[in-house]
Amino acid sequence: MKIKVYDLTQPIGVSTPPWPTYEPVKLWYFKRLSTNRVNGQIVQTSFHNGTHLDGQRHFVSHGDDIASLPLDGYLFGEGVIIDISKEVGDFDIYKPEHFLKVAKENNIEIKEGDILIIYTGYSKYAWYQPEADEIKYYFYHPGPDKEFADWVKDLKIKWIGVDCGSADHPMNTVLREIRPDVAKLADKHFREKYGKPLDEYFTDETYQLMHTYLFPHKILHAENLGGDIEKVLNRRMWIGIFPWKLVDGESAMARVAAFEIIE
Repeated sequence: MKIKVYDLTQPIGVSTPPWPTYEPVKLWYFKRLSTNRVNGQIVQTSFHNGTHLDGQRHFVSHGDDIASLPLDGYLFGEGVIIDISKEVGDFDIYKPEHFLKVAKENNIEIKEGDILIIYTGYSKYAWYQPEADEIKYYFYHPGPDKEFADWVKDLKIKWIGVDCGSADHPMNTVLREIRPDVAKLADKHFREKYGKPLDEYFTDETYQLMHTYLFPHKILHAENLGGDIEKVLNRRMWIGIFPWKLVDGESAMARVAAFEIIE
């Protein structure tokens, strides 16, 4: 038996833009070969840079830390990678129907207890890509509403991965306040497509619901996926996320991979 591994992780470095309001990566040498006969480095960063896992303690004070998440049965397991990039675009809402439609077209079953990787297509705007666009990447990507969150909860999804800046809709986060000019464009889109302004679609009760509503149930998510993700779209695979085994960690940078078993 052979196993082919697909790396779904974005590269990370000092040029990686952090999620707005978070500290960027800082990297420097404290030892050099020329003087110390060895290279040594120090990194200072928030954990919400590059591909990372949002841990339960990120939003739940009494929640598990990153070190408490088991590899077997949680961080690693069966799952599906679903491409909804043709179903949704700028500022759009994705719903269960989008995933079920794509799954049916590709003869994929989304099962209870799966890991769910979501491909929106916005990873093409990530910082290392030819079409890099920091504003488009963080502020324009589609996102979910309460209907999707309820569906995920009912399916007992283990964790979710997204190829964009947040598992929540960007206009259901603080980004709406940071860039009122973009929020104005999103509000116009919502009024025309969904018949409601942003204030009515995303209320205080559903604010950052992918975090506040699902994390108490330990349905977590990884953000900023990329890498080889386009090579594994609309497939059922073994999927793993490997964060630091960080005691007291609220979140952690991570490597994400999909595994193809070749008979």
